[in-house]
Amino acid sequence: MSENWKEVNVSWKGNSLFTAENETGGSMEMASGRPSEMLSPMELVLAALAGCTGVDIVSILEKKRIELDDFKVKVRAKRADEHPKVYTEYQIEYLFWSNDIQIKDVEQAIQLSKDKYCSVSAMLKPGADFHYSYKILKPGEFA
Repeated sequence: MSENWKEVNVSWKGNSLFTAENETGGSMEMASGRPSEMLSPMELVLAALAGCTGVDIVSILEKKRIELDDFKVKVRAKRADEHPKVYTEYQIEYLFWSNDIQIKDVEQAIQLSKDKYCSVSAMLKPGADFHYSYKILKPGEFA
């Protein structure tokens, strides 16, 4: 397979439980239905979005030599009422804990992630609204 291809194999484990495994052996379980301690496939989409943009933001800020004490990405999404019940709206909130960060650096990092680097958001944008917000907090401060 070419370098541009990625592959994940998903195996059914019974009921609504599945295990996904990538080519290098990384794996995770997922389930659908409630109650479940595992993420559902649709929740994994949100996790992929948060992870993708989070990696971008951290990388951009590291290149600017900005030190973060902590960083979190919260993603909420609204689903359509009718099947296939796709997400129609996303709210992404970035939480930065740092004594060493400026608003302009945060806004630039978010802009670069949303407009240039995050492949997941680029795939999800058609047909959905995206809303972005952020908070800059001092280390130890509660969000």
